[in-house]
Amino acid sequence: MSVQIKICGLTNPDHALECANLGADAIGLVFYPPSPRFVSDEAALEISQALPKHVARVGVFVNESYEVVMDKVRACGLTMAQLHGQENPELVDRLENVGVGVIKVFFANKEPLFTAMGLYRASACLVECAGEKLPGGNAKAWAWRTARGISKHMPLALAGGLDPENVSQAIADAMPDALDVSSGVESAPAIKDMDKVKRFLENASQTGISYTTRKVFS
Repeated sequence: MSVQIKICGLTNPDHALECANLGADAIGLVFYPPSPRFVSDEAALEISQALPKHVARVGVFVNESYEVVMDKVRACGLTMAQLHGQENPELVDRLENVGVGVIKVFFANKEPLFTAMGLYRASACLVECAGEKLPGGNAKAWAWRTARGISKHMPLALAGGLDPENVSQAIADAMPDALDVSSGVESAPAIKDMDKVKRFLENASQTGISYTTRKVFS
């Protein structure tokens, strides 16, 4: 299986469908109000309904309760939840126990650190280096090589500063199971550039690097 790709921060159903048709494995829907990529429940459901069934619909949350996450899962047709804050292992367990696959985010430079991975039993983990304003990487590349082999018991997704020009290097450095990209394929915040999306997907699939990957998005 090749490296899976999630295009995150979609706000437009036509763009989401085009990303899927270009080969994206997952679409990310951001439920964090301060983000320029925040979507309402109505917009998220419209995007979810536009996508083929095989494409994962991943809700991105920051320090929300079990009840809030489950409300969005049901209302917006989500298939997975990505927890991007300081959520505890108990929340991950509760969601996994009711069939919601969880991608838990860990950071190189803030809590929860990579060293906390062993405390969590998620479907997958995502690693990045926190930026300045929002919880994620804020388009900043980092030492991706430090993520190589860091997760033994969960599939690994890589994020932070990825774009069409550096995606091949990121794969070579970290050898991840999946990639998560947002601002690196945009023309402006929340506006996806389909040419960049296409080049990102093509370059990710043409690295010539061969290794066994694990499934992240379902």
